[in-house]
Amino acid sequence: MLNATYEPLGVVSSRRAVVLLLDQKADLIHASGEHVHSEKLDVEVPSVIRLRYFVRVPYQRRAALSRRGVFLRDDGRCQYCGRRAESIDHVVPRSRGGQHIWENVVAACRRCNTTKRDRLLEDTAMHLRRRPEAPRHLSWVLVALGEIPDIWQQYLGSVHADAALSA
Repeated sequence: MLNATYEPLGVVSSRRAVVLLLDQKADLIHASGEHVHSEKLDVEVPSVIRLRYFVRVPYQRRAALSRRGVFLRDDGRCQYCGRRAESIDHVVPRSRGGQHIWENVVAACRRCNTTKRDRLLEDTAMHLRRRPEAPRHLSWVLVALGEIPDIWQQYLGSVHADAALSA
């Protein structure tokens, strides 16, 4: 769903998009090729809609922390050794006051996660390959969906570049 200014606002369900079209609160920009049928109506299911009115966004959207998001950000690789990651690890363990935030969570293989346990990095011989950061700009869309439809790229800009974070 796009703002009246074509700025991405969020991802809504197909049903919600159709309701916004029927209520004349949004315009169809790109159709998905699918149709919703009722007794007297046949409506194209939108892929992209634009609101007819401007919605003020008071804050920068930030992707919610999730296991899937951490694996996407870290390319599915352990941030300690580079092997395939199987779990997530808090760099500063929660038992030591670490927070459950993007900047403190990394993907880790089972071996490294078990080796590190609830210790600080300074107490181990381990080091991070890359400092963890929160996803930037519009990469919350990629975190939420897993993949971006091609037709959305022109509205989202460089989401894939942002999703690489600080690679």
